[in-house]
Amino acid sequence: MIRRSLRPRPAGPLAGAVRVGAGLLALAAAATATAQATLPVTPAQRSTAQQVAQQGVPFEELAPDAPDSYTVKSGDTLWRISGLFLRKPWRWPELWGMNLADIRNPHLIYPGQVLWLDRSGDRARLRLGQPVGGGSNATVKLSPRVRSGPVGNDAISSVPLHLIAPFLNEAVVFNTDELGGAPRVVAAPEGRVLMSRGELAYVRGDLGGLRDWRLFRETKPLRDPETQEVLGHEARFVGTAEFVRPGDTVATADGKAQVVPATVRIISNREEVGIGDRLAPVPSRDFSSYAPHAPANPVNGRIIAIYGDALSAGQNQIVSLNRGSADGMERGHVLSLWQRGATTVDRSDPDRAVMQLPDERNGLLFVFSVFDRVSYALILQVQAPVRAGDRFTQPD
Repeated sequence: MIRRSLRPRPAGPLAGAVRVGAGLLALAAAATATAQATLPVTPAQRSTAQQVAQQGVPFEELAPDAPDSYTVKSGDTLWRISGLFLRKPWRWPELWGMNLADIRNPHLIYPGQVLWLDRSGDRARLRLGQPVGGGSNATVKLSPRVRSGPVGNDAISSVPLHLIAPFLNEAVVFNTDELGGAPRVVAAPEGRVLMSRGELAYVRGDLGGLRDWRLFRETKPLRDPETQEVLGHEARFVGTAEFVRPGDTVATADGKAQVVPATVRIISNREEVGIGDRLAPVPSRDFSSYAPHAPANPVNGRIIAIYGDALSAGQNQIVSLNRGSADGMERGHVLSLWQRGATTVDRSDPDRAVMQLPDERNGLLFVFSVFDRVSYALILQVQAPVRAGDRFTQPD
């Protein structure tokens, strides 16, 4: 079973002061060597930043109404701020060239920081701070601020995490139907067959000493819309439970072995827990940030389904994609969404020729969870309802 999670991992304490002209993306901090080794900067992002650190972006890549300066607010996201300055928000590394010797993490952006657009020369760059005095050659004055507590607690996120957080435990793809051999609910106190939050449930199977569990019901195959190949198995999320006591095997009066099931307590439930529901461990939390970025190579795939079995979806809903890590898909990828062209008849033709209308660009997707051959994505922008079979590509 493959599990991935996106919850941010708290970083180490902030130390050091802001450096002048270091670029947008952080307070200059001296993080621990361990933290620096695990910072979520992809090789492609770092390469782009290195290439443009002294170049900036052409003015035509700026949004038509890009502000001269902007003060970061609570609730802002990397995506929203990028969209204020750029026509294509996923191209943020090209605008935010980093001084990589000083700035190790491009995601430490905090409410209250002032970003200003440097239009000097023939290209634009984004800076941290604000110009003092007038003219394009004005110096930049920065005042360090002391922050208590761990880095990352108040840093802005890449996209609105509250939109995808509910799906980090729920939207899970299994490579095979391995839930068939997972621990299962076999009974409840007082002969009940349905259990809710706070109630006990009895379980058979190896719980392995783990404390936290998710509950799933029957899995369904996720089939490629084009080939009908099974790419994975999506399980129906029921709720969560915690371990109470282990099971055992005891001898009866006549010397026969008798099973005593383990006990768990239902902590939360999307629907009532039933006999036969299967248990899977809760994955470890990954609190590292991730940034929107375009795929390095061309991508072409189809939407498998709307999460939750809806027939269509709109903005801020979740879809499954028929591409995964085996196809080069990464968490943070931004994809163009295309609406499938309709089949229609040429009414001006006496022969009523059948026509296939071309696909039309319909919005943007943000990939937040990646499995071997399947990914889940959030619909960031959309014009018309999204349906299974709609196409996605790298953003144009």
